[in-house]
Amino acid sequence: MYALCIGFFMTLLDTTIVNVALPSMITDLGASLNDVIWVVSAYLLAFAVPLLLTGRLGDRFGPKRLYGIGLVLFLAASLACGLSTSAEALIAARVFQGLGAAAMTPQTMAFITHLFPPAKRGAALGMWGSVAGLATVSGPLLGGVLVTHLGWEWIFFVNLPIGVLAVALLVVWVPDLRPNRAPRFDVLGVVLCCLGLGLLVFGIQNGEHYQWGRVAGPITVAEIIAAGVLFLALFVLWQASARNPEPLMPLRIFRNRNFSLGNVANIAIGITVTGVFVPLTLFLQTVPKLSPLMAGLVTAPASLMSGVVAIFAGRLSNRADAKFLPIVGFVLMGAGIVAMTFLLSDGSQWVLLPSMVALGIGMGLVFSPLTNISTRTLDRSLLGAGSGIYNTSRQFGNVLGSAATGAVLQIVLASTGDFTSAVRAAFYLLLAVLAVGIAAAFAFRRVAAPSVTDSPRASDPGLPVSRPS
Repeated sequence: MYALCIGFFMTLLDTTIVNVALPSMITDLGASLNDVIWVVSAYLLAFAVPLLLTGRLGDRFGPKRLYGIGLVLFLAASLACGLSTSAEALIAARVFQGLGAAAMTPQTMAFITHLFPPAKRGAALGMWGSVAGLATVSGPLLGGVLVTHLGWEWIFFVNLPIGVLAVALLVVWVPDLRPNRAPRFDVLGVVLCCLGLGLLVFGIQNGEHYQWGRVAGPITVAEIIAAGVLFLALFVLWQASARNPEPLMPLRIFRNRNFSLGNVANIAIGITVTGVFVPLTLFLQTVPKLSPLMAGLVTAPASLMSGVVAIFAGRLSNRADAKFLPIVGFVLMGAGIVAMTFLLSDGSQWVLLPSMVALGIGMGLVFSPLTNISTRTLDRSLLGAGSGIYNTSRQFGNVLGSAATGAVLQIVLASTGDFTSAVRAAFYLLLAVLAVGIAAAFAFRRVAAPSVTDSPRASDPGLPVSRPS
């Protein structure tokens, strides 16, 4: 479990740690603003698009193998990122870093659901959720320390010793769960899914950069988004087709009410977390003009509280009434954002600390319980696909959060010239998103708590993998 969490932490950390280093990259690499935006976008795109595919690849070749391949690729790409001497080289390395993260992430949740019986799964998911919450919001703090004292390259070099430890633990501790069968591969589904998600994410993530107009020649952002939607529609039709013997995303998985609602809430938490910290980090360094390190310290209480609370929330998520954990979590996140909206100013930023604490507690109550509730009743034969879908929904939420809040910031700033008002407008958008998350959590179906006598095989005879002897 520790080996998996270390690697999982690195993949999520690299979604946010780059933000505070962007000004240094512009100076040291002679890069343009567009170049450094692509440093962020390239990782998000390469991370988000293949997640459905890598979840199923884990089903076919074994999650340990896919995780190991992804971890090695991630480490090699991290080294290449730190050694980059041009923006183009850094962007290319970030693409491979994102692909490595995409190979690793679904396998972590698949291992948890395969190795832990239902009665113990909540505690394991508590650790998993704690890592997710801690990594997502600790990036600005760690990035601020590294950029201030060592340079932007070290936000990538820091992955190397941690990753080597993760590789060693993976080899020694993690069992090699091997498939009992070699499922067919949905090649057409892979192509349609990657094209659809790639075009849609590209259009949303970079629409504001192109002012929602032309991208190249006669091609516009709207046409790229429309093409992405079309390919995804074709993907869904192909998944439902009787001619598809083994779909990449079996649609029957969405008959599970809690899984479907969980993905809606998962998108909401992804949008909110990214949507809060991207504009807040920019605000702290723009209006009160805090250093990267001080900006990270202001957000640190959210990181700390999220990591601590998620451990206990995961243990409580096995209860039949566990849906009230994410409900309360979403409400606390909303309360924290409301408080921040009124407290934003160019004076002392320590007044934001109580709202940071509320935000962190809320995140800790959402991350791991939401995962447990969403996946607890899934058939074991669908765990690989479910892991890929669930992780895709959160990563897609991250992309939407970045794009949507970025668009609001640009629009309000252009009309008012006031950055504080722009950030407040972005926060209002996030409150609407949180309302959707609360509604989804309220609609969860009550599920009986698992028995402590349950075992992995007894609880689900359809387990598609076995331990090697």
